[in-house]
Amino acid sequence: MTPLLRTVPRRMAAVLVLIFLAIVPAGAQSPAPFGVDGQLPTLAPVLEEVTPAVVNISVTAPAAQETNPLLNDPFFRRFFDLPDMPDFPQARPRLSAGSGVIVDADEGYVLTNHHVVENGSEITVTLTDRRRFEAELVGSDPETDIALLRIEPDNLTALELGDSEALRVGDYVVAIGNPFGLGQTVTSGIVSALGRGGLIAEGYEDFIQTDASINPGNSGGALITLDGRLVGINTAIIAPAGGNVGIGFAVPSDMARAVMEQLIEFGEVRRGRLGVMIQDFTPDLAEALGVDAAAGAIVSQVEPGTPAEEAGLQAGDLIVAVNGQPVDGSTDLRNRIGLTRAGERVRLDVIRDGERLTVATALGEVERPRLAMGGSDRLDGATFRDIVRGDPQFGEIDGVLVTSVQPGSAAARAGLRAGDVILAVNQAPIGSVRELDERLERATGALALTVQRGSARLFIVVR
Repeated sequence: MTPLLRTVPRRMAAVLVLIFLAIVPAGAQSPAPFGVDGQLPTLAPVLEEVTPAVVNISVTAPAAQETNPLLNDPFFRRFFDLPDMPDFPQARPRLSAGSGVIVDADEGYVLTNHHVVENGSEITVTLTDRRRFEAELVGSDPETDIALLRIEPDNLTALELGDSEALRVGDYVVAIGNPFGLGQTVTSGIVSALGRGGLIAEGYEDFIQTDASINPGNSGGALITLDGRLVGINTAIIAPAGGNVGIGFAVPSDMARAVMEQLIEFGEVRRGRLGVMIQDFTPDLAEALGVDAAAGAIVSQVEPGTPAEEAGLQAGDLIVAVNGQPVDGSTDLRNRIGLTRAGERVRLDVIRDGERLTVATALGEVERPRLAMGGSDRLDGATFRDIVRGDPQFGEIDGVLVTSVQPGSAAARAGLRAGDVILAVNQAPIGSVRELDERLERATGALALTVQRGSARLFIVVR
């Protein structure tokens, strides 16, 4: 470990500085803070070692231009004697910048935020020595806002992942990133709070809050301890005016590590599912249920046919630990289960009717709507997903939902629109994106898509 205060521990140095400033007469010019033998306290030695591992990331993504919706109306086009096929303007590339952290020099793995690389068609990583690499997106997880890139492993420097569980409020931390695209910048502060949530809708949250300045462009950068270990990936700020106000957030390294391991193995995160509805355990509930426990997550409902039912969990059970680790509340339990890969066995400590018992089960897998781009060049530019519970069409029709269509793309020229539901390909019914992909791969010649658009049903022919 590189000594940050070269001759004395930082606390002792701080005490010496305060004592010295206290005895300087009012109005006298105060010299700079000092250490023993006249050496200044500095973070420079550790930063010289770790900053080469923090990179700048530039992302190119298509940006759709706005068009007059009347141009899509066949009646309007015939009325004004316009061509049958709209001439959509070409999408202009949109450039954005962020930060990333090299975590494996041998394999070239770079951690960053999902929102930094989302929808990127080209991703470029620039090192502190100005070398540039085209990056491959290994995988991305919007629920934790973590993405993993891979670059050529050519003489790279990596940061060691630290133990974010060991962090305490008040620990000193340093944020490194690329704010406003200015280039690598270092700020320092302390851990202001732990276990923050409520920033990502339906996400898995356990954020580290810090007052180290984090500005736009710092996303994906490093939050390190004073011994140079990575404990967080900078991800968000609270900034009413768009600038830093001393409230920044980072994804803990333990969460980032769990996501990274699955992205490397599967290209996606396969989350475990227990199959319970839960809520926080409060003092009022403790009194009402006669349970003597400080914290945990109480089971309000057990879904039939799930691992929870197989394990024998019941409504009213209080889950107080997972694999021996205490559970603080419902969010903590959700994070622990959601970051455990599907199929893995877990051991739950439960309090039921005042007695403590242990149950074990293998987790199921969270059902996620499957997303896919058009599986054929003729539908390039469209994104599809399965119809899921909560969609207006769920339970009414079987098909595949068109979630987006890029203007000017092959899918747009064919006449597909966002919100369409593809019911069949060449009159063969489909019920999932997988079936759509299979039909498109086997199809030769013209495609006849049966499409539900609002209350109307129509055929779209794709050549």
